[in-house]
Amino acid sequence: MRTRTYLFIFLIACIMQVQAQESGSVFNFLSLPTSSHANALGGRNISLIDDDASLALQNPALLSSVSDKSINLNFLTYMQGSKMGSAMFVKTAGERGTWGASAQFLGYGKMTETMETGEVIGDMAALDMALSGMYSYELSTHWVGGVAGKFVYSKYGPYNSVGLGVDLALNYFDDTKDFSMSLVAANLGGQVKAFGDVHERMPVNLQWGFSKGVAHAPIRISMTLTDLTHWEKDYYYNPEGESSFGRILMNHINIGADLLVAKNMYVALGFNFRRANELKAAGASHGAGLTLGAGLNLKKFKLGVAYAKYHVSVPSLSLSLGYSL
Repeated sequence: MRTRTYLFIFLIACIMQVQAQESGSVFNFLSLPTSSHANALGGRNISLIDDDASLALQNPALLSSVSDKSINLNFLTYMQGSKMGSAMFVKTAGERGTWGASAQFLGYGKMTETMETGEVIGDMAALDMALSGMYSYELSTHWVGGVAGKFVYSKYGPYNSVGLGVDLALNYFDDTKDFSMSLVAANLGGQVKAFGDVHERMPVNLQWGFSKGVAHAPIRISMTLTDLTHWEKDYYYNPEGESSFGRILMNHINIGADLLVAKNMYVALGFNFRRANELKAAGASHGAGLTLGAGLNLKKFKLGVAYAKYHVSVPSLSLSLGYSL
């Protein structure tokens, strides 16, 4: 009965957000993957069941799979001069509950500050940061619910903004079939203090995804559908300007596969269709949308690395470290 009530509340919240879609959004750094494993699987994964705290930053319901007293650190090289990092701590609470706290930032380095006339007046710095508190609860044998609250702050030179947001999540996991399925409504919220006179929403992202182990093979496949409240956008690179629902649908799909080369080791490969089409439109031709990585998941120590490309000029590398006290 509790599971049905939680699911009903979750769906109502999602429907309310669909009815109030935003024309623009701020704090878009929240959409970047902090987990190297998720980054290796196309950049977005909300269903992977693993003892990896960084995965809970995309789905707070996955906290229930993380060991007690776990520490997690992540680092991502983004575009030229930009770097992102995060830190997280996870603690179990009773037999069914788990909570976590995290901090993440994206620094853009120093940039030249100019007047409208082009006169250089000095240097300026730009920074995004977010503090999050998360909680997951095992609703039944297979169902877990999760929620995350976010305090977000951005400062670009003399301008700054503050926002508040919430993530709501559900996960279904059947270990006998090695099958996991999740539904996440991320970044429900907006600005408390705007950069100017106009208040904008956060990058709301309704997502659905699954992960499934292949019978009699050391392979696990994953697929995540993202941005499910925005079907009017077509990121497909087509010089003739034609569009179709099939092409639009592909731009909402991330796919990935893990090759479990050993009990505690994986090699991952993924593809992000939207990113591939965006990079092709910007002039990239080789490796656009392709991601790959590898990881080690021991009892106490976790390590993950991944490669992806977010810009035509430079690749992106990510590193995740975890330790259970």
